[in-house]
Amino acid sequence: MIKIPYEHIIGKIQQESDISEEVLNEKINAKMKQLSGLISREGAAHIVANELGIKLFDNVTGKLQIKNIVPGLRNVETVGKVLQAYELREFNTNNRQGKVASFLMADETGKIRVVMWGSQADNIHNLKEGTIVKIIGSYVKENSNYIELHLNEKSKLIIDPPGETVEVKDMVVKSERKAINELKENDNAAEILATIVQVFEPRFFEICPKCGKRAKPEEGIFVCAEHKNVEPDYSYVLNLVVDDGTDNIRAVFFRDSMEKLLNAKKEKILEYRQNPESFEQVKNDLLGNMVKINGRAKKNLFFDRIELVANSVDINPNPEEEIRRLDEEIKNAEK
Repeated sequence: MIKIPYEHIIGKIQQESDISEEVLNEKINAKMKQLSGLISREGAAHIVANELGIKLFDNVTGKLQIKNIVPGLRNVETVGKVLQAYELREFNTNNRQGKVASFLMADETGKIRVVMWGSQADNIHNLKEGTIVKIIGSYVKENSNYIELHLNEKSKLIIDPPGETVEVKDMVVKSERKAINELKENDNAAEILATIVQVFEPRFFEICPKCGKRAKPEEGIFVCAEHKNVEPDYSYVLNLVVDDGTDNIRAVFFRDSMEKLLNAKKEKILEYRQNPESFEQVKNDLLGNMVKINGRAKKNLFFDRIELVANSVDINPNPEEEIRRLDEEIKNAEK
């Protein structure tokens, strides 16, 4: 079912008629009263629009601006610019297995998260901040009050489409400071300040040196789906548990964010693969440190828990800045 927000319905009616907001509200209230509360306010607005001869769905065909993307739509076409690209994840649960990746994109009217399933997820390796993409044949879902575009095997993602330009006023994704117990699934730009209380061993995995995609072992050699037999390179991930006094959460640091956290380059980190014992001192040095993490809260399907995937990390938070932030929070609470 296509679900158009009430504000969008009202805006569409006012755009295509000369009815004042006061009169429009009277009509909607009268319709709700007539139907004895058996219909929502959105439903009543739908009926009023119908009676006025206004088609609410004229704008859901062809290329849509992000502001016009609403839950329930299928076969959506849109164009946007990548703000952030997140990691590719492979999952294997009792019910299903596969891979998924996502990114945040925007146009001049808004921003939206795009989720890619199956082979579409491999596109994440070719996306970076500022890349223009055209999406064809996607469908829209509502997830924890966020609207998302989903791509399946029948969808198309065109990178740098000819003739398409996108103007985005602010390419910076602003993070919202939250306590750990306030984090919700799909908080795309959350920031926490917390103390490291547990450090796990780093994990290393083989990737194709040409495209960065996962290289899988087959009969003693490593194979990339695109480049066939390859001599693999390695990527890495580190998991921590951090605590801010309200709760604790597992934080996940993939390659770039792991390098920032450890203040180490790739060559140094790969030494821990050959000599795991040398990482013990690093673990001890990390424990008890306070860090500021910016990232995306996501649901770990296998363990059924919320985790924070780091996009960036500050290993030396500015104490004066944190004191100012705390003072502002206290003042706002007292108002």
